[in-house]
Amino acid sequence: MLIQRDQSLLLVVDIQEKLAPAIHQGQSAIQNNLRLLTVARQLDIPCFVSEQYVRGLGHSVEAIKDDAVDAHFFEKIHFSCTREPGVIEHLKSAGRQQIILTGMEAHVCVLQTALGLLECGFNVFLVADATSSRTPENRAAAIERLRSAGVHIVSTEMVLFEWLERAGTEAFRAALPMIK
Repeated sequence: MLIQRDQSLLLVVDIQEKLAPAIHQGQSAIQNNLRLLTVARQLDIPCFVSEQYVRGLGHSVEAIKDDAVDAHFFEKIHFSCTREPGVIEHLKSAGRQQIILTGMEAHVCVLQTALGLLECGFNVFLVADATSSRTPENRAAAIERLRSAGVHIVSTEMVLFEWLERAGTEAFRAALPMIK
């Protein structure tokens, strides 16, 4: 199943000020999220950004806030975005069946969100290189569990190229700096 730009939305989970510094390869994951957010904005793909318990973990890191200017931000206290009142309805209102999922921590909020999205009938694509945990072991366990549950494991470049579909277009030229 290919990712289709007119059928997908991007959901970025909990890349926050006080959590991100403790994440294994966190800067690399943040950079890949920025690439996804930028191209999603260029292609008019809806973006959603969650923030877990802001009072304790702070808001999204500055780079995410700066790049996600058109995104719908929402605060949550449940680990799974799908357990937060109104979130599923908000996601469904976008009219998209494919959820491109990224964030922190892979084995807690991202995992529980992915499983909840599957239960709600969405096709879920976990962007592995834009998702991490405090330890590589927890990240690997989450990816293994999600793969066995039916989540599609993809990379940032897989998403970008599937969104773009072909070279030689204005959209491709605009996204090229995010690919190089």
